[in-house]
Amino acid sequence: MMAISAIPAVGGIAQLLLSGPVTLGIALCMLKLFREDTLSVDALTEGFQTFLPAFLVHLLTVLFILLWSLLLVIPGIVAGYSYSMAYYILADNPGMTAMEALKASKNLMKGHKMDLFLLHLTFAGWFILSALSLGIGFLWLSPYMTAAATAFYLDLNTAQPTARQDHWISE
Repeated sequence: MMAISAIPAVGGIAQLLLSGPVTLGIALCMLKLFREDTLSVDALTEGFQTFLPAFLVHLLTVLFILLWSLLLVIPGIVAGYSYSMAYYILADNPGMTAMEALKASKNLMKGHKMDLFLLHLTFAGWFILSALSLGIGFLWLSPYMTAAATAFYLDLNTAQPTARQDHWISE
């Protein structure tokens, strides 16, 4: 009976350890697709090559959003949008630390959080339809939303010419 009750704890620990590197691998793959680079099956596991920064980005993002959510729900949502581009920034700058990536994401998203919110809002109908299909629709919706977020990042990245410079971090 104790073994059965330990399964959710093991799953939670596995999710905490794997979410960052997997999300970074997805960001790397999407950036390669958009930039028309060569994409291989191994590309998804590239997030594990920089395991510690990817893990720390995930851990710190969850922690910061949780802390902001203690104030009210809205500050937590705003914090989530502030840190939403951290994996893309880390993918473009593998030498960055987790805190640098989060700070760069926060600086990049200044004045653009509402734009990303409105982009996510355009998927509301698809989200409802995917839920009504017992989740099967999410097999198509999730990659579509990830591609839209990648395009949003690339659009922001070209709109700000200093996006890849250390100037991001110092602001």
